[in-house]
Amino acid sequence: IVLADNGSTDESIKFVQAHYPQIKIIDNKGNFGFAGGYNKSLENLQSKYFILLNSDVELSANWLPPLITEMESDGTIFACQPKLLAYNEKTHFEYAGAAGGFIDVLGYPFCRGRIMDYCEKDEGQYDSHCEIFWASGACMMVRADLFKKSGGFDTDFFAHMEEIDLCWRMKNLGYKITFVPNSVVYHVGAGTLKKSSPRKTYLNFYNNRVMVLKNQNLFPFILLYFPREVLYFVAMLQFLLLGKFGDAKAVFKAGFDF
Repeated sequence: IVLADNGSTDESIKFVQAHYPQIKIIDNKGNFGFAGGYNKSLENLQSKYFILLNSDVELSANWLPPLITEMESDGTIFACQPKLLAYNEKTHFEYAGAAGGFIDVLGYPFCRGRIMDYCEKDEGQYDSHCEIFWASGACMMVRADLFKKSGGFDTDFFAHMEEIDLCWRMKNLGYKITFVPNSVVYHVGAGTLKKSSPRKTYLNFYNNRVMVLKNQNLFPFILLYFPREVLYFVAMLQFLLLGKFGDAKAVFKAGFDF
C-alpha cells in the first residue's frame, strides 16, 4: 500500500507513520490538484494498470475483476470505467460519469444516464458493454505504460475535465475508451469542491475551452467558437438571474483568462 499525500493539512502523514509504519508514503509537499497530484504520485510506481479512484467512492463486491478482464481483452483499450451510481441514491446514476462519457458537437461533455443536472434511475437501460468517448476520473482503469508515455494528465487543468482531455488525446492516437456495466461503484461527488463552488464553475468553463482547443482541429474550433461563447454568456446571465453572483463572475473570468 502506498499513500500519496497531496498537501494535506490534517496531519495525515503523521497519523499513518504512527499507526501504519509499513505503508510507503509519497509526500507531494503541496496541493497540485487532481491532475498534478496523480502525475507526481504515479510517476515512480510500476504496474500494468492504474486505477484512479476518488476518495468518496464506495466499491461494490467483485467490482475489480470485470475491469481487469476488459483491459486484458484488447490491447488497444487505453481506459475503462465501471457503472457509477449515486452513493446517496443508489438506484440512480451519479453525475460524474454515470454510464460512460461522451461529448457533443460543440465540445460539451455529457453521460449516458445524465444530461445536464438530471440523473436517470438505473433500470438496466445502459447495461451494454460499449465504447465511450471518456471515462470518469472518479473511477477509471488506465494502461500504466500509455498513461506515462502520454505525460499523464495535463497539469494546467489542476482539476475538472483533465480525464476527458486525456481520453480525447488517446482517442486521437487510435486507442479506445470503454464502459463496463457489470462493475458497479457508488460515488458521493463534489467531496472536495462543492457543486455550487465558484472555483468549480471557473475550472469547468475555463478548462472546457482549453480542452476543445487542444484536441480539435483549428477550423472546427473557430467555426464553433462564437456559438459556444453565446451559450457561455447565457450561462452567465442565468447565474445572475439566480443571484449566484460568484458563479457569474467565475464564468466571465474564465472567458477573459482564456
